[in-house]
Amino acid sequence: MNNTENKKNVWIFHHYATPPTMNGFTRPFNFGKYFNKFDYETTVFSASYLHFSDINLINDKQLYKIDNESGIPFVFIKTTSSANNGLKRVMNMVEFYRNLFKVVNLYIKDNKKPDLIIASSPHPLVMVAGIKIAKKLGVPCVCEIRDFWPEVFFMGGKLKERSILGRLLIKGEHWIYKNSDALVFLKEGDTNYLKEKNWTVEQGGDIDLNKCHYINNGVDIETFNQQINSNVVKDQDLLNDKFNVVYTGAIRPVNNVGNILDAAKLLREYKDIQFLIYGEGNQLEDLRERVINEGLTNVKMKGYVDKKYIPYVLNKSSVNILNYSQAKYNWSRGNSSNKLFEYMASGKPIISTVRMGYCPLERYKCGLSLEKDTPEALAKAVLDIYKIPDSDYNQMSINATNGAKDFDYKVLAGKFNTIMENLIS
Repeated sequence: MNNTENKKNVWIFHHYATPPTMNGFTRPFNFGKYFNKFDYETTVFSASYLHFSDINLINDKQLYKIDNESGIPFVFIKTTSSANNGLKRVMNMVEFYRNLFKVVNLYIKDNKKPDLIIASSPHPLVMVAGIKIAKKLGVPCVCEIRDFWPEVFFMGGKLKERSILGRLLIKGEHWIYKNSDALVFLKEGDTNYLKEKNWTVEQGGDIDLNKCHYINNGVDIETFNQQINSNVVKDQDLLNDKFNVVYTGAIRPVNNVGNILDAAKLLREYKDIQFLIYGEGNQLEDLRERVINEGLTNVKMKGYVDKKYIPYVLNKSSVNILNYSQAKYNWSRGNSSNKLFEYMASGKPIISTVRMGYCPLERYKCGLSLEKDTPEALAKAVLDIYKIPDSDYNQMSINATNGAKDFDYKVLAGKFNTIMENLIS
């Protein structure tokens, strides 16, 4: 291993990134942890306002603050709080973009310049900043595409593709893909989007598919297994001998968790099947009222649980639910949900309420995918897992554990390292 002076330096720009001790996206931390083992020094630049916990880390006039507690330096850049206000959220994004340039100019006075920049979506301003800053510093920029903006707005009906704003956003999106030195897509079929737009070199466009790479989200298996033993939840519902159907995640209309309650209602006669729902959101209290009013004694709304306890919870499940809406997202290109890979790492069968393209459940034979996201279809899938022979259930569990190994952050970081090495050299 080289000493610190000889290590290469990578900066990651990610608006919602946090260390694992905070509530946010930990993909940059997970990569940084292993990048450092590949002779890189990793620094993450993210926003001071933590969108998922409504906390602002900077409440005075300082432009940024550095957090070194996780072993990966996080440079938190001052942004206004936005909560659920749409206009303030846009202002938050613009402020992060503008302040990122200022902070980089200050930060680089006392620190080495990067050998490479990784700029991660979802919103495109981070990638625009990454490309511009990388060009100014004379280093490569890798743009990481987590979601296709503005496609998500077109599908949600919030914006029309042929509107002036829609066309401007598509033009900006194309500029990002053209000017990045490499593109990393999180879903296996994401390059199909470039083909749909006729942007590839093979179609007469200007985006070379050779610079496009697939690196999904994943799970740090070593940490996951350690947390099963070190972060135990004292909850009798997890310790009894019932068949535990577990959902973890947000509880909002888009997550359609009411569908799980409807399925549970259809299975009330099975006294040893219980549904355990972990998470918070603006529908939590409404669903808790439904549980009481409809007498759903087989449903327990557990509310918020710190993510460090999730491995233990999943380890005590019998089957885990990926609960999505068929209509509100384009599932044909795959899935990049962190939850999917945590579910796999738990070694328990999985039920997905959508049939996705490039589906790990089918590839690794570790779960079931529904053709329709109805309560009846979900209830039937739960019974199918409940009733299968022990040997088949155990094989499905083994398949999940083995499949998760392909999405271990140690493996994914190795793939990213190859991309970086080729660009730097």
